[in-house]
Amino acid sequence: MSTPTRRAAPFEGSSLDAVVAELTEEVRELYTADEVPWVIGYSGGKDSTAILQLVWLALKELPVEQRKKTVYVISTDTLVENPIVASWVSQSLETMRLAAEEQALPIEPNRLTPATKDTFWVNLIGRGYPAPRPKFRWCTERMKIKPSNSFIRRIVRQHGEAIMVLGIRKQESQARARAMAKHEKRRVRDRLSPNGNLPNSLVYSPIEDWSNDEVWTFLMQQANPWGYSNKDLLTMYQGASADSECPLVVDSSTPSCGDSRFGCWTCTLVEQDKSMAAMIQNDEEKEWMRPLLDLRNKLDVSDDSHLRDFRKMKGNIQLFGDRIVHGPYTQQSRETWLRDLLEAQTWVRANGPEEVRSLELITMAELHEIRQLWVFEKHEVEDSLPRIYKEKTGEDFPGRPLDEHLTLGADEIDLLREACEGDELLFSTARELLAVERRFRTMTRRSGLFEELEKSVKRGFFQDKEDAHAWALKKKQLREEIAEYLPLIEDSKDEENADAPA
Repeated sequence: MSTPTRRAAPFEGSSLDAVVAELTEEVRELYTADEVPWVIGYSGGKDSTAILQLVWLALKELPVEQRKKTVYVISTDTLVENPIVASWVSQSLETMRLAAEEQALPIEPNRLTPATKDTFWVNLIGRGYPAPRPKFRWCTERMKIKPSNSFIRRIVRQHGEAIMVLGIRKQESQARARAMAKHEKRRVRDRLSPNGNLPNSLVYSPIEDWSNDEVWTFLMQQANPWGYSNKDLLTMYQGASADSECPLVVDSSTPSCGDSRFGCWTCTLVEQDKSMAAMIQNDEEKEWMRPLLDLRNKLDVSDDSHLRDFRKMKGNIQLFGDRIVHGPYTQQSRETWLRDLLEAQTWVRANGPEEVRSLELITMAELHEIRQLWVFEKHEVEDSLPRIYKEKTGEDFPGRPLDEHLTLGADEIDLLREACEGDELLFSTARELLAVERRFRTMTRRSGLFEELEKSVKRGFFQDKEDAHAWALKKKQLREEIAEYLPLIEDSKDEENADAPA
């Protein structure tokens, strides 16, 4: 997402007015050609702002009676966006909504968020997913693709079809240019390309041939029609290092902020968050973001095996070569991440400027979901989340007490830990067995109890990590020996069959 780097001679010598007039006329022709609703992807960045301005300007020139179909503006908030950008986009959407009403334009802004079960903190702190990596990018699908695609599919179900208006440009990257050229060959109507991932939807990219400098020329010389400041947008860009814009993500081929400046502040798909670091360095008023940057850097460790269970999520042991592939974060690690997050949130609320005094780094809905996961799926029946919340915020957790039949008090946990004599694996297994039995205790029919107990025993079967590693290596060796001798056994059977009398 870069700022202008040279004085541009834009649009191949055509005047800005001529280029805008030609494009807005094209927009009007496409808009009035059918009843198919439009969906504009808006990230708050320069490219999406430019296309929304073009559509807005085009619709203003139409008679009111021709402004028939809705233009849905969608912006996906992952709930871990850079707080400065998230605030910018939220305010822009509200300003946009009011301006559209005043100007009688059928433009409907929508802020989309992932389902609570799909958020970053619910998966990392609740389920224990390790911080995202290029080979385990669990965040993109859940936090970006699903919310936008769900909205678009709903529009398609209601209207039979939808047209996506996106600020994608060929100059963003060679890969983007190749992908756009491929779709361009398959265009079913003028300027409309098929969307390979969303049936019954087409893509319109009005600024696909614009350069970076041409986008900025347009934004700096054309007033924002919904009353937001494009100069403030430029200032926000200048406050961080040059890079790529975070686009609306509707499929796995779209770059998902991993190389972008303004993406998720928790992103570990890049070596460092240059944008947040630059913001803090360039503006002392943004020093309040320092705890966020510190937490992000703490998440981003090259070898986090000491933070993760040696077993996978279901308790199995997985090898890569001869070494163990570690599974989810341990209970201790997840509790530490929660403490660090709540501590950062509490510090920002107490020491940040007035506009961030109510900042939510994690929502109450996410905390409730994490609590449920810890107690009912992880069998961590000591129910430690309310205690951690009180410890780090100084306030009582506002959640209702869980079923007393499913939780254990501090005294009971201490007795169990004492009985296990410091053996953490034995403690967690015994605790899980107790949790399973207590859960089935209140059921009229206890069908399935023994199966659940057996799963718990299998998960806690090993003495320690070294024992599990040795067992997995032995199992691997046996499989290799069987694979080696199986062809010999088959050949022997074939020989016996050949010698048998007809």
